Amino acid sequence: MNDHLQGYLRHIERLNSWDPRNFTSLFYQGERIGRLKQPLREALANWPQAFRQDRRGIHLQAHYDSFEARSQMLAEVVSSLVEEGIISHIHGEQYPVTRHGRETAIATVDRASAPYFGLRAYGQHLNGFVRDGETLKLWIARRSADRRNFPDCLDNMVAGGLPHNLSLAENLRKECLEEANVPQQLADQALSVGVLTYCTETAVGLKPDTLYCYDLELPADFRPTNSDGEVAEFMLLPVGEVAQLVAETDEFKLNCNLVVIDFLVRHGIINPETPGYLDLVQGLHENI
Repeated sequence: MNDHLQGYLRHIERLNSWDPRNFTSLFYQGERIGRLKQPLREALANWPQAFRQDRRGIHLQAHYDSFEARSQMLAEVVSSLVEEGIISHIHGEQYPVTRHGRETAIATVDRASAPYFGLRAYGQHLNGFVRDGETLKLWIARRSADRRNFPDCLDNMVAGGLPHNLSLAENLRKECLEEANVPQQLADQALSVGVLTYCTETAVGLKPDTLYCYDLELPADFRPTNSDGEVAEFMLLPVGEVAQLVAETDEFKLNCNLVVIDFLVRHGIINPETPGYLDLVQGLHENI
């Protein structure tokens, strides 16, 4: 596995690459909640009743004094920006606008607009694995060709965004059922194994993301099947083959590489004797 270190690190570095000079801070009550690129900052100047701008950055106006009022205002702004072609589309799921964690949400905003505002987004990724003697095998999904993002790329068995109106347990059950037809009784056996964080610049904005990660050991006779059209196929691969795919190729959706690397670390496949181990582990938990 030592030869794979640079292959692993390049994924971490790619998802932690951004230039603060390209962004203007977005504040609520003096605390930063997001970062904007210039096109969105210019567009928000047309909404002075909602956003105040100064040399420090952009400030959500204080007279929006309730969760509902702030959410409604943001929905109106996003809808207008989609019509103007500044934001690409409406996704339909509501994401929390947070200061420190999901429990600190001050409003909701459409999922597709979150990176434009540089808001922290939350997701859940699940490693479905089986034991074949001494060998671990991972169920790997291939995304459908019609996906807006990362079509045909490899994916974790279950992965999805975390809307504001669902608890972690509720959303994991939903994603397990929709993406892999994992029944609730089995999904509830998933073990929470921590979080991964990264911050990456995109063409339209910033993605400071938090992924809640889970391991689910599956019966040998379990076969995942997809019901929501997001997955074209599932493959059961030896963990060494999955590790090689991550280290040597770009076949996985970007953040799924980090989820696999974390699995390899936690199961001792990447271990403390591996040169560069600390850099790798620390790189999975970047914060801005």
